[in-house]
Amino acid sequence: MAESGKALTYRAFMNREYSFKHSPFEQEFEFYDCVKSGDEESVRKHMTPLGGSGSGTLSEDPLRNLKYHFVITIAMLTRFCVEGGMEMETAYTLSDLYILKADKCGTAEEIHKLHYEAVMDYTKQMKCVTRGNIYSKPVIMTMDYIYDNLHSQISIEDIAETVDLSSAYLSRLFHKEVGVTISTYIAVKRIETAQNMLKYSDYSALDIGNYLAFTTHSHFISTFKKYTGMTPGEFRKKYYRSNWGNNKSKS
Repeated sequence: MAESGKALTYRAFMNREYSFKHSPFEQEFEFYDCVKSGDEESVRKHMTPLGGSGSGTLSEDPLRNLKYHFVITIAMLTRFCVEGGMEMETAYTLSDLYILKADKCGTAEEIHKLHYEAVMDYTKQMKCVTRGNIYSKPVIMTMDYIYDNLHSQISIEDIAETVDLSSAYLSRLFHKEVGVTISTYIAVKRIETAQNMLKYSDYSALDIGNYLAFTTHSHFISTFKKYTGMTPGEFRKKYYRSNWGNNKSKS
């Protein structure tokens, strides 16, 4: 028997001997469904302590074990919320930021507080989603295509081919449901991504503009200022790592 097989057999034996059980799937899915529906009251009711009884041991180090369970929870929250209608960019940005925060936690208490904060943040975001517009499948597919291709040139023709609609019909449908044109939506999503990169990465404004497929650096600057009221340099100076719990800044 392979070593991994032996380990699994031993773990199963110990679980039976000591009546250890993982949290029931039904209970877990009920909790994530509450988050997905934006039901804050039910989320508080069904939320269990991170790494509590039935969670399993992922590391012999207690703090690392909690961090591993935190990352798993964030992954599940992200998946359920995307399925529930949260934009992929929003969901994965939240995921990245909370995992970065968890990495800096030095105590179990900090992790538990962050766990509660993250769960309620996702829930409140979903509350807004469920109260907002329900988009049709072609529009959701268009949003997903844009998110996946922000670093490339995006044409409405390519999107239309992907969702199997004519460019003209897709443009009308998107504008009707979202309230802006596809081109404007692409620009907004690129600027939102640029804002996150300026806040939380060390990439230069030039590199960020190139990564997000702006034709020229001046085009990136003018578009960024149009939607934020600041140049990329001004934005970085004001917001760089402003919520990382330190006073570090970079111009």
